Amino acid sequence: MAEAIFETHITSLPLIGRGKVRDLYAVGEDKLLVVATDRLSAFDVVLPDPIPGKGKVLTAITEFWLDLLAGIVPDHRTGIDPTSVVAPEERDQVLGRAMVVKRLQPLPIEAVVRGYLIGSGWKEYQHKGSVCGIALPPGLGLAARLPEPIFTPATKAEAGEHDENISFEQAEALCAARLAPHDGASLARQAKAAALALYIRARDYAAERGILIADTKFEFGIDAAGVLHLIDEVLTPDSSRFWPADAWQPGTNPPSFDKQYVRDYLETLDWDKTAPGPRLPEDVIRKTAEKYREAYRRLVGQALPE
Repeated sequence: MAEAIFETHITSLPLIGRGKVRDLYAVGEDKLLVVATDRLSAFDVVLPDPIPGKGKVLTAITEFWLDLLAGIVPDHRTGIDPTSVVAPEERDQVLGRAMVVKRLQPLPIEAVVRGYLIGSGWKEYQHKGSVCGIALPPGLGLAARLPEPIFTPATKAEAGEHDENISFEQAEALCAARLAPHDGASLARQAKAAALALYIRARDYAAERGILIADTKFEFGIDAAGVLHLIDEVLTPDSSRFWPADAWQPGTNPPSFDKQYVRDYLETLDWDKTAPGPRLPEDVIRKTAEKYREAYRRLVGQALPE
């Protein structure tokens, strides 16, 4: 496997911060260099072992989807080559794993769309018959396809904390409070409509290639004029559940081309899901890297160059 990058060290640009996976640097006053490292987070905890090549897969898949989904909502791309904004000796840290994007104000919510009943949605449905306050038909089983996709927003957790599912009304209120003087409630409604449209187009495309997109998480931001943009990663194995269609069977937890493989391994450990995270065995690291690359190959129709 290629050498992994757990953390970048770019001194030619000001470091803004490090997220669970991405390192952010300022490019002038109005742009960002976003570098996808090989860090892996699970249960909102960054694990100590990176997945070699993961950041390149995430970046390539995001670029692919942004091209495919263009026209639904503006996105944050600038078209600037990331290697052109760093020092020559730093180019290896960004090659194939970075984007130069517009510097936008993020919405304070995760825009989650679910097409199947799994994860926290399944847990809530078992107790309440609903997901994020949205009533669902009775009798649905684990991994069942929903009658139609649903928008189930969540709060954005700080590193080490856990995202919390909220109702759409709570999402509207949160956006209204955080996005003034813009009409935050209207922007929440725009984000909902855009997220559902993005999911449906991506779902239909992926299904033709033997992949079911069980759920996914979008991020949106606004520019100074309050125009909504799609930002961050898009429909990657980190932000989505990808299932092989030929292995899906309602009532069972399907295998996946995403970090659910790591979550399933972690569930076998005596770990309380707080930092620090446990070390990963070599075979789990290798198989996870293979799953990420397989997701790219199936979606795009060709292997990602090493």
